[in-house]
Amino acid sequence: MKSHFTSEFFSGNRQKLRELFTGTAPIVLTANGLLQRGGDSTYAFSQDANFWYFTGIDDPDIILVMDKDKEYLIVPDRDANRTAFDGDVSFEHLTERSGIKTVLGEKEGWDQLAGRLRKVKHVAILAAPPAYIERYGMYTNPARARLMAKIKELNEQLELLDLSMHAVRLRMVKQQPELAAIQEAIDITAATIKKATSPAKRAKYQHEYELEAAISHGFRSHGTTGHSFEPIVAGGERACTLHNVANAGTFGKHDLVVIDVGAEVEHYAADITRTIALNHPSKRQQAVYAAVLDVQEYAFSLLRPGILLKEYEHAIELYMGEKLRELGLIKIIEHDAVRKYFPHATSHFLGLNVHDVGDYDRPLEAGNVITVEPGIYIPEEGIGIRIEDDVVITQKGVKILSRKLPRVLA
Repeated sequence: MKSHFTSEFFSGNRQKLRELFTGTAPIVLTANGLLQRGGDSTYAFSQDANFWYFTGIDDPDIILVMDKDKEYLIVPDRDANRTAFDGDVSFEHLTERSGIKTVLGEKEGWDQLAGRLRKVKHVAILAAPPAYIERYGMYTNPARARLMAKIKELNEQLELLDLSMHAVRLRMVKQQPELAAIQEAIDITAATIKKATSPAKRAKYQHEYELEAAISHGFRSHGTTGHSFEPIVAGGERACTLHNVANAGTFGKHDLVVIDVGAEVEHYAADITRTIALNHPSKRQQAVYAAVLDVQEYAFSLLRPGILLKEYEHAIELYMGEKLRELGLIKIIEHDAVRKYFPHATSHFLGLNVHDVGDYDRPLEAGNVITVEPGIYIPEEGIGIRIEDDVVITQKGVKILSRKLPRVLA
C-alpha cells in the first residue's frame, strides 16, 4: 500500500506548530512507550497521535526537540538483547520519514538538551494526561509524565507550557493527504461490510465473532493494519450496550445486528455503523430504523461551516424527541426522556484517533471530519439500532465520505 504521506507533510506540521506557538521556548515532545501485557511481553505498540503528526515516526520512546531554527531527535539506546528481539532503530530511516536531519543517540542528545534547558525559563511540551481516567476506567501511557519529570530534574525552576490546544487546532482541519487516508480507510470499511453482510453470508452466521472474523479478514486482505478501534458486532438486546466489544453472543432468528467498525490506514480511522436484519424485519423494527435514518438525514442538513456542535446536538435531541414520541416511547420531549433511548452524542471528530481531538466550542470549518451516528436503543424490546456515516465539512455544507455503503435494513 503506497503511503499518502511524505516527509514534507510532517515538516510542514512542525512549521505550523512553530508559527502557532510564537514563543521562543524549546519545544520538547515524546513518543509513546511500550506497555506491559504480561511478564516480559507488551501490547502492540500504538504511537502518540500528536508525535506521529509532527514526525511520522512509529518507534517508541523517541524525543523530538524543536529549538528556534534547530530540530533534532533523541533515540534511546537499546541493549543487545532487545535489539535481537525487536530490531534496531535506523537513524537514516528516521530522517527519511520525518525530514529531521539531526538524529542523536541518548547520551549525546540529552547532554545537548540539558545544556539548553538549564539556560531557559520555559519549555513547551504536551501536558501529560492523568495516570488514570476514571470516566473511561483506563490507565494512560506514562511517556509524557516521564518526560516532564525528567525535564524538571534538569531544571526544577522551568515553567512548562502546554501545546495541547495548538495541536488540537492543527489536527482539526484535515489536509489533503489526511483526507485521502481517511477516504481509503472508509472505502475499505464499506467494501468489507458490504461483502461480509451479503444475503448469502449473513444467513450462515450463528455467532457475533464469526461476523467479526469476516470483517477482520476483509480489512487485512485489503492491506490495512486492521481495526482502528475494538470492533462491535452486537445482536438483539446486546446492541443496547453501546460498546459491546465481547462479540461472543449467539444470533437469534429475528435479531437486528449492529456492526460498528472501522479500518485503519496509516493511523487514520474510519468509523461506520450499519444495522442489518438476519431475516425479514418486523414492522416495529422497520419503524424504529426509519426513525433513526430520518434523524441522520436531519443531522446532515444542519452541518455546514459556522455551526457549533453543541447547538447542533441540541437541535438533534429535539428532533429525536419527536421521533421517539411518534414511536410511543416517550410522551414529553425533555432531556432525560430522550436520553433514555438515545444516550450518546450524534457526532465526534474523526482522524488519527477514532474519537479524534477537537474543540467542541469552536464553530465547524471546512476540512473538519466528523461522524454522524444517531441511534435508538430499546432494551425492553430487544431493539438497538445505530446508523453511522463519516463526513467532511465543505464550504457549502457536507460531503458524505461513506455514501457508497447503502443504508438499508434488509
